[in-house]
Amino acid sequence: MSKLGNKHVSVSLNGPIMSCVLNRPESLNAFSDEMIAGLQHALIEAEHNEDVKVVVLSGSGRAFSAGGDVKNMGSATSSHLYDHVGELNKLILMMKDLAKPIVAVVHGYAAGAGFNLALACDQILAGEDTKFVLSFAQVGLVADGGGHYFLSRILGPYRAKELLFRADPIPVETAVEWGLVNRVFPLSELEEGAMSYALELAKGPGRALGMMKKLVDRAERADLADILEQERMAQTMMIDTNDHKEGVQAFKEKRKPEFVGK
Repeated sequence: MSKLGNKHVSVSLNGPIMSCVLNRPESLNAFSDEMIAGLQHALIEAEHNEDVKVVVLSGSGRAFSAGGDVKNMGSATSSHLYDHVGELNKLILMMKDLAKPIVAVVHGYAAGAGFNLALACDQILAGEDTKFVLSFAQVGLVADGGGHYFLSRILGPYRAKELLFRADPIPVETAVEWGLVNRVFPLSELEEGAMSYALELAKGPGRALGMMKKLVDRAERADLADILEQERMAQTMMIDTNDHKEGVQAFKEKRKPEFVGK
């Protein structure tokens, strides 16, 4: 298994929860090569570790993530940027391919690629102080980390272009209204609320949740006939799982099911 964590990403296991904390608080958790590599290694561990049911991604200090490190942009070469964004792309695809829920826990600012990193997760929980902003236009860049893809599908092309063109901050109340955020917590309750939320997911039927994640993501680029056939194949697989058998037995016995993710 890959080594967990490095100096820019703190990774810990708490029962069925893998917690990944962006750990560059002095730069508002701006991305670095080491941070991206640390997240990649954590996802490899999460994929192969059957005890991990949910991944929680959060940021240390005053913000979730400021995205790209603006302080280093003036000195970055085009070849380094090309490779850096390539590794970010690899990370985003790994997040979408992981057959386990990833929950973003956001506070302060989620800016630029930091916003897009949260969008690549399966759920977003936010503190009441959170603001989202696509800041690329302010520094003469285009969005990376899948921002064009995620926002156009969530918000539609016109609103997505407005956010990209203008770089106006989005308060958390608006993010909820637009369907960008699942739950909002008072900042003092965010960590506890997020862990409780993640534990509830971890108690669910793991294989079924993983398949639901894949089907929903595929539905963005498939037609109805394709999704209907994929649902038929997935349902045929799920009917033989221990979790399905436990769910049926619990229903008959009028009790809450105890899923094991198999």
